[in-house]
Amino acid sequence: MTGTRALLLDWRPGRPEGLRQFELFSPRCYRPKLSTLRHKLEYFPVRLLARLVGVLPRPLARAFCESIALLVYVAHRRLRSVGLRNLDLAFPEKSRQAKTQILRRLFQGLGRQLAEFALFPRYTKENASQVAIYEGFQNFAAAQACGKGVLFLTAHFGGWEIGSFVHSLNGHSMNIVVRPLDNPYVDAMVDGYRTLHGNSTFGKQDFARGLLTAMKRGEVVGILMDTNMTPPQGAFVDFFALPACTATGVARVALHTGAAVLPAFTIWDRELGKYKIHFDPPLPLVSTGDDEADAIANTARFTKVIEDYAARYPEQWLWVHRRWKTRPPGEPPLY
Repeated sequence: MTGTRALLLDWRPGRPEGLRQFELFSPRCYRPKLSTLRHKLEYFPVRLLARLVGVLPRPLARAFCESIALLVYVAHRRLRSVGLRNLDLAFPEKSRQAKTQILRRLFQGLGRQLAEFALFPRYTKENASQVAIYEGFQNFAAAQACGKGVLFLTAHFGGWEIGSFVHSLNGHSMNIVVRPLDNPYVDAMVDGYRTLHGNSTFGKQDFARGLLTAMKRGEVVGILMDTNMTPPQGAFVDFFALPACTATGVARVALHTGAAVLPAFTIWDRELGKYKIHFDPPLPLVSTGDDEADAIANTARFTKVIEDYAARYPEQWLWVHRRWKTRPPGEPPLY
């Protein structure tokens, strides 16, 4: 059976401004040694944390990582500020107390996902249902059976890393396009966890070629298309009634190849105490023959799906990303 492939683009915060300035003015000949030493110093506590969490009982691992995430919430003023600003833009009617609660639950969810990530080596096909179950799998199966490829429309929502991992455990290995982390040691460690059960990764420089190749083979490509872009890679479509520069690649490939566009979100279910890998039916495409207009119209439709999920489960979307950073010409910055 041909493995399913998904291309997932990772968002991550940039390096501190002071560090960038230090690197800018450091003598070129010293950068490799300084960089290697810094990378090692960063890697060892990360590796130690992953191993520590990986041997804890699952409830304790979750509680421990959620506590770490909440400490980050308290200590990281910039992320907290970005999150509250985004919530002000998306939900002006909500109280500050409600927005603060959403952010706290978001960080709690990030901690939960961190714990599950560290526990990946302990999960098998037999016990994967402890972590996540499928909902609407028939929609995925039907779309894949059409043979033209499937584009997963997804976002930095809920347990996005968990969804791809559990999908591989169930026999649907994925090819994940990632932006390599700055630290090569941490990057290799993370890559090892992601690829434990047949997943493979490649750099985003091969994104376009890999995407089209996967579609020709009738495989599956998942796109995290909720990050800020810049023209010409992105076009402005509404996200919570504000223009947001959004990647149009999913729409263009879908129109070009006839692939199904399937909303796919890994949702934390508090009552179940586990995640649901949820698949909606394929989205109908706007196809008028005007390629540029159709790409923008479909990108707007896809973005509305992400907006609907973020509105329905506000504590599960990544509000700490500056989603509206790029502004249309003439508009003032929002951050």
